[in-house]
Amino acid sequence: METLTFEAVVGFHRSYHAILGRPCYAKFMVVPNYTYLKLKMPGPCGVITIGSSFQHAYQCEVESCKLTSAVIATEELAAIREETAEGALDSNRAAGSFEPAEGVKEVLVDPENSTDKKVRVGTTLSPK
Repeated sequence: METLTFEAVVGFHRSYHAILGRPCYAKFMVVPNYTYLKLKMPGPCGVITIGSSFQHAYQCEVESCKLTSAVIATEELAAIREETAEGALDSNRAAGSFEPAEGVKEVLVDPENSTDKKVRVGTTLSPK
């Protein structure tokens, strides 16, 4: 059993649980073969071979692509929110707090019917 000291540990999801560098390869005399997804190293009773399947490697890469797409989409959404926040309306205003402008005239909807249904019409509108 050997203790490994990693130079850097990064907290993000990737295809591999650990990325071994040249110091680790040299310490354990490991020979990586990326084509066949194998690591070979000398052991007490012969060569130790550590391998993976192409299907597993493919699934890990697909998950990495999905994660990358999600991170990029999150960053783009944050940028869009910053752009739109500057021109957004004041959301603190209550929905029923609309105050009519000056120059408003109330007119009965049906002058012959006395149900007091009125509409507000602006008196400062242009003739167009």
